[in-house]
This record gives sequence, structure tokens and C-alpha cells, in this order.
Amino acid sequence: MKKEQLIKSGFTEDMAQKVMDILREELKSFIPKARFDQVNEAKKELEKKLACLEIQIAEHKYGKFTYQELENIIKDLWKANAAIRAEQEAKIKDILIQSAIRSRLSRIKYADLLMSKFDKSRLTIASDGTVSGIDEQLEEMKTSYEGLFRA
Repeated sequence: MKKEQLIKSGFTEDMAQKVMDILREELKSFIPKARFDQVNEAKKELEKKLACLEIQIAEHKYGKFTYQELENIIKDLWKANAAIRAEQEAKIKDILIQSAIRSRLSRIKYADLLMSKFDKSRLTIASDGTVSGIDEQLEEMKTSYEGLFRA
């Protein structure tokens, strides 16, 4: 919904602006479908890999191995599981950061050009999934890349 649509529907300029402000605030907690799909796909991939590791453990469970062989197998499986988990967590973190940046740049004309300018190492993800540090970098960009923020 756009402000112009509200004005055409009979809202005053002030009322339309207030409605747009309320909508903008409500949309901050909205999870875009693309982000949901990405996180869901990463979760499914991790579940598949975990199921594969569980099958490997089950296959080794009934074999005749020495204690040392079993210990080595378990260590290898733990390492593989840790590597998979770290890889998936990194993917999810990147997806969260990308989505948060895109949502902050949604109203900027040259958002794609600005996406590459963010220093992701300066961004932090809170336990609730919110990303902080975007606004500070965006303010810096407004001075450095002033021309990209013009309508």
C-alpha cells in the first residue's frame, strides 16, 4: 500500500502519513517469504545430513570393531557433524544479515549497489534474530555515497 493510494481513498495527508508510519513499524517484525524459504531450506539440508550421520552410526553399531576403531569412528563422526553444523550456522547467519540489510534498503532506489558496501563483520545478530549495526553503516553511506540516496 502506498501513501498516494490512501490519499485517493479520502485520507488527509497527515492521516495517510500516520497510517504509513504504523505499517512501516509493523513490517519491521515481518519475515519476508524469501528469508523464510532460505532458512527453511538450510534447515532441511542440515536435517538430511544429520540423518545420514545417524545412519552411519547405526551401520557401525552392529559391526565388529575394536574399541580403538569405534573411538576413531565416533571422533570422525563428531568432527563431520560439527563441520556440518558450523557450515549451516554460517549460512543461516548470512541469510539473516542479507535479509535485514535488504529490508532496510527496501525504499532506496539503488539498494543493490549499496548491498556490497556493508561491512558484515561490523554487524551482530542478537539471540532473537535481529541484526544491529545496519543503521550506523547506512548513515555513513549516506555521506559517502550521497548520490545513491537521491530519488
